[in-house]
Amino acid sequence: MTEDNPIGRDPSAGDELPQPVVRRHRVNASLIWLIPVLAALVGLSLVVSNWLQAGPQITISFQSAEGLDAGKTPVKYKNVVIGRVKTIHLSADRNRVLVTVALEKSAEGFATQDTRFWVVRPRIGLGGVSGIDTLLSGAFIGADVGDSKAPREEFNGLEVPPAVNHDAPGRSFILHSDDLGSLDIGSPVYYRRIQVGRVASYELDKDGKGVTLHIFVDGPNDKFVTRSARFWNASGVDVSIGANGLKLNTQSLATVLAGGVAFQDPSGPHDSTPAAEDAGYTLFNDQATAMAPPDGEPRYIRMRFEQSVRGLAVDAPVEFLGINIGRVVSVRLDYDEQRQRFPVLVGALVYPQRLGVAYDKLAAMARARGQTGDLAQLMGGLIDHGLRAQARTGNLLTGQLYVALDFMPHAPKVAFDPAAKPLTIPTVAGSFDKLQEQMAGIVDKLGKVPFDSIGRNLDQTLAGLDATLKQVNGETLPAFKDTLQGVQKTMGTANEALAGDSPLQQNLGATMEQVQRMARSLRVLTDYLGGHPEALLRGRRPDAKLPAAAPATTSPTTSPKRSQP
Repeated sequence: MTEDNPIGRDPSAGDELPQPVVRRHRVNASLIWLIPVLAALVGLSLVVSNWLQAGPQITISFQSAEGLDAGKTPVKYKNVVIGRVKTIHLSADRNRVLVTVALEKSAEGFATQDTRFWVVRPRIGLGGVSGIDTLLSGAFIGADVGDSKAPREEFNGLEVPPAVNHDAPGRSFILHSDDLGSLDIGSPVYYRRIQVGRVASYELDKDGKGVTLHIFVDGPNDKFVTRSARFWNASGVDVSIGANGLKLNTQSLATVLAGGVAFQDPSGPHDSTPAAEDAGYTLFNDQATAMAPPDGEPRYIRMRFEQSVRGLAVDAPVEFLGINIGRVVSVRLDYDEQRQRFPVLVGALVYPQRLGVAYDKLAAMARARGQTGDLAQLMGGLIDHGLRAQARTGNLLTGQLYVALDFMPHAPKVAFDPAAKPLTIPTVAGSFDKLQEQMAGIVDKLGKVPFDSIGRNLDQTLAGLDATLKQVNGETLPAFKDTLQGVQKTMGTANEALAGDSPLQQNLGATMEQVQRMARSLRVLTDYLGGHPEALLRGRRPDAKLPAAAPATTSPTTSPKRSQP
């Protein structure tokens, strides 16, 4: 038996068929199995390639899966696809939707601590319209990456797109306010009526007594936020009535609808150094309050009114000689057991620094006398000079009251304890209350007038006057009429006697001519005696003889005239 003849027969035998070669059959079998091996290798290489190119998988939690579709919804950053939604399922408590996202290998840096995700869909609000492009392309998940390098796999998706991206140029600042008002995320921030930023977020303070807002001012306008900048709520419309008439002030129509914040530096000398990142400021209610001088530390005072304070409400102003120095913070009713009365306790916050130079001078004078210059000591000196609190009418139409601190010259002396807690300011009745007291006094005096007896006497007087008038009408007036008729007749007779052709008129004319001649003679005599006063003793001197005149030829029909003496 050889290798070529494995069965051991003689190869010279002609009746036997040739045997197949086993080696040739082995070669054909190895080629057939090579094809699936190659396919497996190709598949394995594809798997390894996909595994090497695949990025991390993250889970994002949303309140709703609206607009999301597993295997189709992309994840985009700056409109570039960086991943795709893989699966969508509910959380164990069925309160949230868990979206599994497969990120690309190049997007490994998005699986970090400070990355934010949200669903981009069409949104319409007071702040504007966004996501219009998704009406055709469909919703997608937006992403915003920060600077953190710490890895993270589970995220809480934002229900509202962030107002500011991490890579936006500018700076953030913090505002503190008593309440949010009409502000919201995305509300504009204005500088000189130009929008330079927006409200990024807000949160309630831990003590629950205020609200903290985070705003973002875009660069390069963030340099205008200085250390002395004042911020105020520019929401709505600011209407004021003053000596110059009605004024209406608003930043823009958007602030009327969606609210807004404005800021500006105060007038006069101030620190114009640009503020640091996340610097804190107070958000005032209006521009006038924001631009006013610093208030300083407030002080609490209490006032005890013995009369009604109807119309006095919380936030009513407290004025000192017309200067607003504080506001009312409480109005409470009390009971006096000894006097059986119900006084009203009014609490107020006052800011002594609003008095400006006057307060500084009073404090300096107090320290010169060896005192500390505390508000209680200063108030004690002013109260000794007649300082009192009074509720006055601030608006005749609405009846609103305000508290006025003013000097009353005739106010009675009162005991004042500067160490009392709280500091209590003595009060006097309001101007309207005094008017009511005066009116009540007038009414009391009028009540004492004997109107009944005056009425009876008046009736008797009117009855006597009526009888007198009847007598005048019946007797006096007819007699007076007869007298007038007689006077009229007498005047007629006098007119007839003085007529132009009457003898009386002619005699009167002749008499007047004689009187005129006598007057002329008296005038001549007076002139002569003025020149010859001795004539009263010696008599009149004879007239001087005139020189002889030449004979004149006269007409036979005329005769020479006689010379007048």
